Amino acid sequence: MRMKSSAVSRSVFFDLAKRPLGGLSKWAGRIVLAGVIASLAFSAPAFANSKYAGIVVDAKSGKVLYGEDADQLRYPASLTKMMTLYLTFEALEAGRISKSTPVPFSKKAAAEPPSKLGVRAGKSITVEQAILSLVTRSANDAATALGELLGGSEQRFARMMTNKARALGMTRTTYRNANGLPNGEQKTTARDQARLGLALRQHFPQYYDYFSTRSFRFGKQTIGNHNRLLGNVRGVDGIKTGYTRASGFNLVTSAQFDGRSIVAVVMGGTSGGSRDAQMRKLVAKYMPAASRRGNGNLIAEAPATPVEIVAETAAAETEVAAAAPVAAPASNLPNTGPVPDFRYSGESAGSVEMAYAAAEPASDNPVLAAKAAPNTLEAQSAKLARQAAVSADVDSQITNSVAKAEASAGTEAKLQADVQPQGWVIQIGATADKAQAMTLLGNAKEKGGKVLRDAKPFAVAFGDGSAQVYRARFGGFDDQNKAVNACKVLKKKGFACWASQQ
Repeated sequence: MRMKSSAVSRSVFFDLAKRPLGGLSKWAGRIVLAGVIASLAFSAPAFANSKYAGIVVDAKSGKVLYGEDADQLRYPASLTKMMTLYLTFEALEAGRISKSTPVPFSKKAAAEPPSKLGVRAGKSITVEQAILSLVTRSANDAATALGELLGGSEQRFARMMTNKARALGMTRTTYRNANGLPNGEQKTTARDQARLGLALRQHFPQYYDYFSTRSFRFGKQTIGNHNRLLGNVRGVDGIKTGYTRASGFNLVTSAQFDGRSIVAVVMGGTSGGSRDAQMRKLVAKYMPAASRRGNGNLIAEAPATPVEIVAETAAAETEVAAAAPVAAPASNLPNTGPVPDFRYSGESAGSVEMAYAAAEPASDNPVLAAKAAPNTLEAQSAKLARQAAVSADVDSQITNSVAKAEASAGTEAKLQADVQPQGWVIQIGATADKAQAMTLLGNAKEKGGKVLRDAKPFAVAFGDGSAQVYRARFGGFDDQNKAVNACKVLKKKGFACWASQQ
């Protein structure tokens, strides 16, 4: 979508270029003309700079307030680290790591080019130091180290990143590394980056303040934030800058003021100064146009990303890379509702992950490898099998689980395997056996407390033959907030969980 002001700016540009200098001296005229053209460079970004793309989204309503080539593929550069941080925050929330967990630097991580911390191979920093280094210095070496920590290798972590992008509705984004260093296959759009900015704010309010960090101490260094708008533009509280020669100067900005809130993206700036100037203009113009209404729950909470990604992820990447530009609606951010159900497609007993890591250690780091009970399909199935061994009668076990769940809920409702409530539901896993799915639901309801008091557990068969699995779900949630809150409680109890809409 294009703004009318762009056409006006282009006509002014051509008029000035063609007009004779008249009474002005030759040099004075050239100076004036150069100044005017420079001032218009971001008013007509598509003409002046083919790399430019931008978007402004009302963070409460999801309405697109401004867009310029928002769905055209661009290189993210260090905006990539926003996704690295999303997965880091997710691992923190899940308890897989803590802020004090060591992040070891491999030879590959230590060899990354600047910007970097300069940690030697074999040394380590804490997770919190890594987060701060990504937010402020945009440290490439720390980003790679985090990716290796969480994914076991940067290549596997990149697959996790791409999979998470799909789950968040970032349909045109593909990741190949954790830091954004040049890679011709690593691409995104301004709209996708806006979605990621919204998701970071919405899903991790407890960690979002990291993005407003002005500086932090690392050894003898005081490292300042690359984001020059922090503290200089009213309401701006983050998020991330980025630059490579191929991408130009990028910036994702969050701003909140006077009950209004926006997320804005500028990509392909010709300089850091012109990029920042454009963002200032966007914030000044569109913040007053944002609504004070709306709960801001625009991006449905995505399922935790497994290390091993099902095969259709690679196929989706190929399709996205070859896709024609997507036409952007003029008013609303597309896919701002729940994450589409396609993220479950292709499930099988071997490929469905129930939580945060593969059955094999997600990392060679002994701190992570020491986690004794990965919350995966294989681990959960083994746990359920041990529970089933207590009684040879599976039907009796299901009955006991049902009774236990009913007692904890204070109701006489029964688990309905074939009933599929409409509206918002949460899914806590998928198993190859219906009895295991029902037992898992009973365990979750017992531990979920009041958030599941009125929830209706049910199992949904998917696929057929040997590939058939049963999705363990709870329904009966009035709105997205209640479903997401239930997931947060269950995650703290060790269950995987994500919200969706039937």
